[in-house]
Amino acid sequence: MDHVSLGRTGVKVSPLCLGAMNFGAWGNPDHDDSIRIIHRALDAGINFIDTADVYSHGESEEIVGKALADGRRDDVVLATKAHAPMGEDPNRRGNSRRWIVREVENSLRRLRTDYIDLYQIHRPDPDTHIDETLGALTDLIRDGKIRYAGCSTFPAHRIVEAHWVAEQRVRERFVTEQPPYSILTRGIEADVLPVAREYGMGVLPWSPLSGGWLSGKYRRGQDAPNTHRANFMPDRFDPSEPDNVRKLDAVEELARLAADSGITLVDLALAFVLSHPAVTAPIIGPRTMEQLESQLGAADIRLDAATLDRIDEVVPPGTTLNPADVGWTPPDLERKELRRRR
Repeated sequence: MDHVSLGRTGVKVSPLCLGAMNFGAWGNPDHDDSIRIIHRALDAGINFIDTADVYSHGESEEIVGKALADGRRDDVVLATKAHAPMGEDPNRRGNSRRWIVREVENSLRRLRTDYIDLYQIHRPDPDTHIDETLGALTDLIRDGKIRYAGCSTFPAHRIVEAHWVAEQRVRERFVTEQPPYSILTRGIEADVLPVAREYGMGVLPWSPLSGGWLSGKYRRGQDAPNTHRANFMPDRFDPSEPDNVRKLDAVEELARLAADSGITLVDLALAFVLSHPAVTAPIIGPRTMEQLESQLGAADIRLDAATLDRIDEVVPPGTTLNPADVGWTPPDLERKELRRRR
């Protein structure tokens, strides 16, 4: 695979990033099989792996650590994330200095490494000022425990705020953003992607297959897959939900478009994400070797203007068919007391 620049860092990464969320109890509990999948991805030219502490409650990081323990670590750009709850203690979560400094050590141990290339804040934390978070990340970079810091699923205004605070307070800045992006989830085209380009950030879209909706498994006349995510997030995957009916309608049209183009639906979905000039490397998240093999060739596919125009007709630019797919809901929408004067 050709390599691309990770924002303005000078680091070169493969145009596909191997996501490890499905390695462990959430997906593939067989460690040996998961390691074989990781090794196959590396042998195919992928040099970029993304995981998170919360994936299978640390098990994913442990599997990745095992896979890289055979001398492959230095050739891999290794990314992980922190923010989500890692226990009942209310301080074992969030974006505070107290938790970040503690949890990075846990991730280092699970990953069997003494440094993390890209340490990402998994979601915004309205209870923690961004300067607190950036200050902790800056110290970790200066201590050599992480090389760069990034954010994930941050709205555009919070990305801008983080860059402003970094400049004003002389902090290390976020060099990447990891947003949800697929043909069915295009909301970030309106603001996040332009902001990322403005600040020279690498963009690592998660769920480019829209949680499997663009894998070919969700079709009319077929039973919906019974997966961990489907059971955990029925609002995103229950095919009877009205917003998901819209997704299924779009999938049927996109499947026909892919067939007319002589490629698979998976190839169409990944090539679409790769076609955006702000995107660095979409994150693929295979659970099986078969799924990995079906995605590896997408990096070599270029969609012509007519195909991209047709996709725009099926799902207009900036449109997210199911709001539940955006990955993060601002607390002002979730908590009534923030919207009502007392």
